[in-house]
Amino acid sequence: MMAKKWDPPDETAWGKSRGLGPGLRPYPLIRHLLDAAAMALHLWDAYLSENQRVRIADGMGLAGDLERARNVVGLCAGLHDIGKLSGFQFCSWHGSQYLSAELGGSRREMTADRFGHDVAGLQVVQEVLAELGFATDAELKVAERLAEIVGGHHGRYHRLEDGVAPAFLGGSAWVRQRTAHAVAVHELLGAPEAPGVFKASAAVLVTGVVILADWLVSQEDYLRGRQQRLEPALTDHFERSLKDAPGLLAGAGLARVRLQRKGFAEAYGIQGAPNPLQLSVMEEMRKAVGEGRRGGIVLVTAAPGDGKSETALEAERVLSERFGTQGYAFLLPTMATSDQMYGRVAKALLRQAGENAGLTLVHSMAWLNSAYADDDLETQSVLTCDGDEVGESGLRAEADMRPQRWLRGSKRPLLAQFSVGTVDQALMAVLPVRHNALRLLALSGKTFIVDEAHAYDPYMQVLLGRLLNWLGAYGVPVVLLSATLPASVSDRLIKEYLQGAGHKKRDLSRRSFNAPYPGWLYVDGESGRETSISCARRHEQARARSMELDIAVEPVLHGRGGGAQVRLAVLERVLKPVSEKEGGTALVVCNTVGDAQDTYLQLRQRFDQRSHEEGGTVQLLHARFPGDVREARTREVTEGLGRKGPRPVRRIVVATQVVEQSLDLDADIVISDLAPLSLLLQRAGRCWRHENHWTAHGYPGGRGRPAWASGPRLVVLDPIAGGGKTPEQWGEVYSEHLLATTSRAIAGIEGGTISIPGDVQELVEAVHGDNPDFDWNSPGASEVKAWAVHKGKETAERSMAGLLAIPRARSVSALHDLHDLPGEEDEWEVSTRLGADSVRLLCAYAQEDGRVTLDAGGELLLPQATSDGKMPVSSVREVMRRTIPVRADWLKEADPGSVTPPESWAEHPMLGELRVLRQPVEGGSVRPVKAGAKLLWLDKDLGLVRK
Repeated sequence: MMAKKWDPPDETAWGKSRGLGPGLRPYPLIRHLLDAAAMALHLWDAYLSENQRVRIADGMGLAGDLERARNVVGLCAGLHDIGKLSGFQFCSWHGSQYLSAELGGSRREMTADRFGHDVAGLQVVQEVLAELGFATDAELKVAERLAEIVGGHHGRYHRLEDGVAPAFLGGSAWVRQRTAHAVAVHELLGAPEAPGVFKASAAVLVTGVVILADWLVSQEDYLRGRQQRLEPALTDHFERSLKDAPGLLAGAGLARVRLQRKGFAEAYGIQGAPNPLQLSVMEEMRKAVGEGRRGGIVLVTAAPGDGKSETALEAERVLSERFGTQGYAFLLPTMATSDQMYGRVAKALLRQAGENAGLTLVHSMAWLNSAYADDDLETQSVLTCDGDEVGESGLRAEADMRPQRWLRGSKRPLLAQFSVGTVDQALMAVLPVRHNALRLLALSGKTFIVDEAHAYDPYMQVLLGRLLNWLGAYGVPVVLLSATLPASVSDRLIKEYLQGAGHKKRDLSRRSFNAPYPGWLYVDGESGRETSISCARRHEQARARSMELDIAVEPVLHGRGGGAQVRLAVLERVLKPVSEKEGGTALVVCNTVGDAQDTYLQLRQRFDQRSHEEGGTVQLLHARFPGDVREARTREVTEGLGRKGPRPVRRIVVATQVVEQSLDLDADIVISDLAPLSLLLQRAGRCWRHENHWTAHGYPGGRGRPAWASGPRLVVLDPIAGGGKTPEQWGEVYSEHLLATTSRAIAGIEGGTISIPGDVQELVEAVHGDNPDFDWNSPGASEVKAWAVHKGKETAERSMAGLLAIPRARSVSALHDLHDLPGEEDEWEVSTRLGADSVRLLCAYAQEDGRVTLDAGGELLLPQATSDGKMPVSSVREVMRRTIPVRADWLKEADPGSVTPPESWAEHPMLGELRVLRQPVEGGSVRPVKAGAKLLWLDKDLGLVRK
């Protein structure tokens, strides 16, 4: 075949034009294709983990020939923009004016209709591959898969039957050039042969490699440098591209770093030896891991404060060594918990010579974290195309905004070797959004750790299960952590992983996977064999961390009336010892922000007139503070009630659910509104959390607990216990059925004491377990209704997630299955969480002279964007760090003029989505804004108030 004489690539056909050096010819398409191929080869060598390389080769039927698989990946990248040899060439006047006479004369007929070059590539690749010799039936099937990859390189797969008008593809000259470009790439890659098969799951990873390679070699500075000094021969150009690839990867913060693994205490900065649970993972689990080579899943169960995070990182060390992964993704339920864990992981990496490791904080507001400097956020343009991809709305070119939002900063979210963030960012991988293949690539090279696995509702559990299914197919080791996970949920998650690894659903249905508590369960991905912590180690852990938690139920009435059972009166009575001579620390956890604000005001009036900011005894922490204030308050609360101290003589922290998870707090007493039992146990985990450590190593400042705190105590303020009802606003947060069931469960606790960890799992199963039986005779009609509503909501959430999620890994036939929903779904259009839509609100101030400012004093003007929607990163940060997440329906009835962002922000990718609450300033006083039947205003002490 190769004896045939091919035309040389016509280098007037351009690949990049916009944003390059003025006065120079556009960057030739063949050069860009070779750049991408070279980068894909380097990504295979230096970025992909051993596990990823094996999975891709297996998916091509090339398990024993990784080099051949490598070259096929290079070919996919080298053909990714072949669809630009079409009417695309005329979408830029600057680009098209340099076209040769043979190509440039077809403008009129080739531009009658407009199509994306990715879809054009999907259409023409099979024809081109046939010219390269991919001609047998099996090879044609493989060619179809390569066509899907080429068609999906802008992050969204298309149907093979999605066609383009023949005129858009041009005549014979264009056919010859597509072949010429493909032949040049093919020959410089050593003429790789077609693999025998190409499984969908492997093709998804290859698509991720192609996207990443394309973006890395499309950076503006790099293209300008190459454009000015083009090598005369394509062979020399390709060699230069191969030499440039390592620098581009390192410059993106994606180069791999090998840690210098240290001992437990040194690695985590912890005094003393590992606890029995951690020792068991380090010794016993090491022996159990790795019968096969297809990964495995670990479930770690232990009470709050038992060092599960460090246990997970030790498990990661064992798993990555065995399964060839590089780094880890540590995912948590909330931005606040992610911010906390980011700091801990950063220190652990630094202690192990990981200062050059790529570590990213991954959530929607991560770039506002103080760990990121402004110059880290200045993102370089990624020139992916010149605007031939227009969304259905026709308002914006897809390529002009998506990459910048995804590749923000010098280090790339999820793609970095180490990532800490919210689980939502990972769940996007199994929703039909653009670039889900890139997310799967990012996650499949790491050990995958999910903390607080109990904290997700049924909707998110289904999405997590679907993601575990894909990770099982890729042989990715997984670690799940939980203090209160029902056995039915953990069993479902483990089975999803094993199903992805190739186990039959029928066989799995006859098994159940029950993790010991406290302890760990490891299930091997290949064999399905399960191993768990030894009885001796489990009992050691239970003894070492045993705690008798006194649980006192206080019947309360909500409202502002008099009487000893009114909630605030009960609170004052319970907290009285803190105000007396010995002092002490207390954590009061409320179910809503409004309750927390009211409680804080009442307690401040009773115990200390000074505000939180003035250093008062009573502090307030919730999610409705501006971002910078919340970050500072979280740090202040954590330092005051943390392990190291200094510990305050007297402190009452009033908070919401933000303190339930991953915040390392220790209070002498915890007081909580009634909540589902698993969350009460989480809140109780902030009581006497560090007692064992302080007993062994001394209390901070040498000051022990006050005499009144004779043991750990949880006080539950229960409106149901006295025959009353829960406040109406709680229904927006918790199921009425779970609250009623919890109320009965804690009322029936013998002796009013919970033995931790001994009683935990039984209590969790009693309230949260998957028990189909329901006693229809004993509860009243209201309880029957509450149960029906609860079960109906669970079923609806699971069904919704099942409809939205992409298919399981082994069920995918065509890659379009990953985007098989109508419309232009993108990351901000498909949600990983059900519930009311949220927006970010900026509280600004409308001064009497017409100016709008960021401060009530009128000194900081609201920054304005330039005509093209651009604004310095420092100004964007100044705005975004002051925003607050709120429910979108709160603003539905507000006067549009009081909440719409400035016109100049409309085209900015972040500021354009904000709502701006313009609070009038009159006579030096800030007035609230009316939004429907409610008033909204930002109070310096209370945060955003809605009354």
